[in-house]
Amino acid sequence: MLHFLDVTKERCPMTIVRAMLKLSQIEDGDLLDVLLMEGEPCDSVLRLVQQKGYLAEVLRQEGELYHVIIRK
Repeated sequence: MLHFLDVTKERCPMTIVRAMLKLSQIEDGDLLDVLLMEGEPCDSVLRLVQQKGYLAEVLRQEGELYHVIIRK
């Protein structure tokens, strides 16, 4: 199942906190599409979820926004 989380109005570290909270609420094998602002929010979320062992990649960029897909 695909889930969506928009954290474009959040600042670090809340982008990370909200992404990790959402990941804890979804089933193993599900995908989470996180919409983030470019720069630190995107870099921080990508780095942390990969350190935690999740597969994550930038799916696409739309101007200053990035869709990061995380597989739980």
